[in-house]
Amino acid sequence: MTVDFHVHSKASDGSYSPAAIARMTGPFSYAALTDHDTCDGIADFLSEPPTGECRRIAGIELSIDPGEGFDMFHLLGLGIDPKDAGLGDFRHRILAARDERNGHIIENFAKLGIDLGNDVREARRGMILARPHFAKWLVRHGYAASVREAFAKYLLPDSPAETSCYEEGWHPPQEEAFAVVHAAGGLCVMAHPKFWKNEWKVSGCDFAMAERNLAVLREMGLDGLEAVYQANSPGENDVFTQIADRLGLLKSAGSDFHGSNKPAVTIGMEVGESFIRPLLDRLAPTLGA
Repeated sequence: MTVDFHVHSKASDGSYSPAAIARMTGPFSYAALTDHDTCDGIADFLSEPPTGECRRIAGIELSIDPGEGFDMFHLLGLGIDPKDAGLGDFRHRILAARDERNGHIIENFAKLGIDLGNDVREARRGMILARPHFAKWLVRHGYAASVREAFAKYLLPDSPAETSCYEEGWHPPQEEAFAVVHAAGGLCVMAHPKFWKNEWKVSGCDFAMAERNLAVLREMGLDGLEAVYQANSPGENDVFTQIADRLGLLKSAGSDFHGSNKPAVTIGMEVGESFIRPLLDRLAPTLGA
């Protein structure tokens, strides 16, 4: 079946509206909107008239503390109540920290003689300001030939020192994030585990290390793992699936679709019924009639 439990819209850093995402996923069996740090697009995503049999799921993606020795932990909250007050308060704290980080990034560009000013903030049209907005501004104003080049030159942790404008953001504690998502009725799923450590992008995943630490997170409240991911090799999909099964974690599949902001990534993932059924059964109470 075709599913996708990791999709972004214009409400964060995707290029399509939530309603357009709903239409695009109409032929799928299941799809979740998981914008960064916001639930603002979920109402439009869920209320768009059906164009197929797709069951739509309210979700969110949170950047949380990766843990000692790790670099990036993106947590997918699947099946959340987007109106939950505790989740709302949590998001406001994250967004306040994001705004502070964005201010530092703008200051860093100013030191290079690149004056983004309010221009880049206005370009987001009220949505959450994220690095893709900076990258697109840089392309429009001739500082980079592509979004990929803009990220590589200015906006990544390993961008060249002479041009780097990257700033690390604040990441909430793991246990608190798990508790908030659970209180909002959702499931906690680690997104793209192959990116948990930066060095794994070059050296390949240390699966034994990943499994040891995922076992600890399972005890802390982690429910699942995005075992099938668009940037994984078939071998990585297989091993992460095996790890999830050994640890009793739910298995998810996601594209991390961002539209034109990640043009190489297409929406939709093909999975077998037996692979995804445990996740669907746990999500069933959140799907309504």
